[in-house]
Amino acid sequence: MCYNLIMTPDTKKLLESVGSWPAEDQEALAEAAREIEARRSATYDAAPDVLAAIDQAIRSADEGRFATDQEVAAIRAKFHQA
Repeated sequence: MCYNLIMTPDTKKLLESVGSWPAEDQEALAEAAREIEARRSATYDAAPDVLAAIDQAIRSADEGRFATDQEVAAIRAKFHQA
């Protein structure tokens, strides 16, 4: 597989301006780039907040704390996935 290692002009221009963005916008761009890289490489390096959420979910499961059927139904209804 061969990739063009030269950035497109639009990408180069955009990346040159990123340094002036607020930190939260820079992190949003970094997360989007991680998702693209994961899709391209079949790996995903989760952001620290995502890893923390996963760790918390595992602790909750280990402690036997699970959502009730009613809580699951409410979430599904909220997102129209009943």
